[in-house]
Amino acid sequence: MTPATALLRRASTVGALLAVGLTAHTVVNVTRMRRPPAPPPPVHERVSVLLPARDEAHRIAPTIVSLLNQQGVPDLQVLVLDDGSGDGTADVVRDVAAGDPRLRVLSGADLPAGWLGKPHACHQLASQAEGSVLCFVDADVVLAPHALASAVTLLRESGLELVSPYPRQLTSSLGPRLVQPLIEWSWLTTLPLGVAERSSRPSLSAATGQFLVVDADAYRRAGGHAAVRADVLDDVALLRAVKVSGGHGVAVDGSRLATCQMYDSWADLTEGYTKSLWRAFGGTAGAAGVAGLFTLVYLVPPAAAVLTGARSGWVGYAAAVAGRVVVARAVGQPVWPDTLAHPVAIGAFVGLTGTSVVRHRRGTLRWKGRPVA
Repeated sequence: MTPATALLRRASTVGALLAVGLTAHTVVNVTRMRRPPAPPPPVHERVSVLLPARDEAHRIAPTIVSLLNQQGVPDLQVLVLDDGSGDGTADVVRDVAAGDPRLRVLSGADLPAGWLGKPHACHQLASQAEGSVLCFVDADVVLAPHALASAVTLLRESGLELVSPYPRQLTSSLGPRLVQPLIEWSWLTTLPLGVAERSSRPSLSAATGQFLVVDADAYRRAGGHAAVRADVLDDVALLRAVKVSGGHGVAVDGSRLATCQMYDSWADLTEGYTKSLWRAFGGTAGAAGVAGLFTLVYLVPPAAAVLTGARSGWVGYAAAVAGRVVVARAVGQPVWPDTLAHPVAIGAFVGLTGTSVVRHRRGTLRWKGRPVA
């Protein structure tokens, strides 16, 4: 056995042990993950839905229809901010709303220095919101009829100040289908949810701006989006701000409440992921650390199995696939054959992370025509 082969086998053993442990943790998380009630009781407070939109004319209509079809929320306010769109987004929203008095379209102000586009749009929306609960929703999210009532009920019954129901992710091409499920899998695998929702530590935070529900008073105590004005991951940063101000929150299962199709192609996914992956783990050093850990745990074992026949490699690969299967079944993702390609998905994710770090350091990251880092 050559020194290189021996080293690969030892690394495979370490990676396999970590894969088994992380999959066991995934099972615990999936069991404990909060799930909104269905059917929910009616909500007896004013709820403001806040939707920032920039060049979303091609996909915002189903979102608006789903918002106006919400059940169990009789006191509903829907605010849509047209953030400098050049494609007639505001006209599409008005046409779909057909004069519904619950919906109002706002025109976004110019972007001030020191702000990123989405936090500024959300800040403007929140300044006009009248509800005691604020629900931030993206323009590519379609809600089930009971989604708002379920999410608000969970917020109130849990005693938390913020809950973020993660929608079921839809994909229409190979690249997004390969990579997109990793986002939910990643926090269900690595973040101890029970500890995270009780802890005030900002680092123990996961949230998605696709669907984020927050108590209005807690939002204002945290400083709102003004407190995260320059953060490309404003959703996670907002939860961290809520924690710092004394509140608590957590990501929850939203697979039965909403769907989201973020990206239609590999090019779209690359642009979307690289704008923020460098920041997803605390900065470039954290991104490098996570990429290294994922390589050790999910790439080294199958490589060792194929190249050297190491049994530990097959054990590590099987444990990783099992973790993906557990998550996929819990949140309505495709199971077979997608989960079998886990090493390929991880390889793509690591590559995207590296690209994001490089582009961040070069200052070339942009999103919807604006610089983001």
